[in-house]
Amino acid sequence: MSILVDENSRVVVQGITGREGTFHTQQMLAYGTNVVAGVTPGKGGQKVQGVPVMNRVAEAVEMEGANVSCIFVPAAFAPDAVMEAAAAGIRVIVCITEGIPVLDMVRVANFVKEKGAMLIGPNCPGIISPGKTKVGIMPGHIHRQGSMGVISRSGTLTYEVVDQLTKSDLGQSTCIGIGGDPIIGTSFIDHLRLFKEDPQTEGVVLIGEIGGTAEEEAAEYIRAEFNKPVLAFIAGRTAPPGRRMGHAGAIISGGQGRAEDKIEALQAAGITVVLNLAELGDTAKQIMAGQ
Repeated sequence: MSILVDENSRVVVQGITGREGTFHTQQMLAYGTNVVAGVTPGKGGQKVQGVPVMNRVAEAVEMEGANVSCIFVPAAFAPDAVMEAAAAGIRVIVCITEGIPVLDMVRVANFVKEKGAMLIGPNCPGIISPGKTKVGIMPGHIHRQGSMGVISRSGTLTYEVVDQLTKSDLGQSTCIGIGGDPIIGTSFIDHLRLFKEDPQTEGVVLIGEIGGTAEEEAAEYIRAEFNKPVLAFIAGRTAPPGRRMGHAGAIISGGQGRAEDKIEALQAAGITVVLNLAELGDTAKQIMAGQ
């Protein structure tokens, strides 16, 4: 199994006629993703990479049975695109778009939750269940089907970690980039709950970074309820306080968000924290071999 997406997922790409949307639709199709429709208002009736383009997400749901959305819409229009998908009944929404204003995301996150949908992102690389489907921009060739779940706030570090896991003969069940903005649709805990119930997932890697308290909250959940091995890496240990580092959410302020605090909380919960990223693959292999 896997979580959230698999070979049965039917994907609609919002913004399919744009440069990024067209390119990554091609990449998803090449991976084997079942892209059943695209949406660009005013361009219905066209085809992109053989995929029919529609004017509204509701049409893709009604006519093609779409149940997963991947959004490549500019920041000014992305909030409406996410809410349109949720209103149309899409249950898994992946928003790649970066630069969405925080106040807009507060409104969007509440709307998506009210509709019972799950939003991954924004400002994220998406989600992939190796060998089954990928929704987003992750490079499929570095992934291999297996039993390790991966949840990450950093897109680039996701690729490095997955590459190490694959080279260490540890395939992945599902890899999720949750995004690094201050307001995102889902947290580490949301996905840990799903991995806990997934029989294919035998261990999980968390990739965190400075800023916020998401890692500390995840540590408490793992300590109290999660019974599978967890390995973690925290980026930004040398970042100076008050300076933004890459993501809008990766900033230390108000005495919160320091790497040291996150590492301490994770270790206190019995989680193995890798301080040298280059050692993550080997460490994961040792931990899983000991199970």
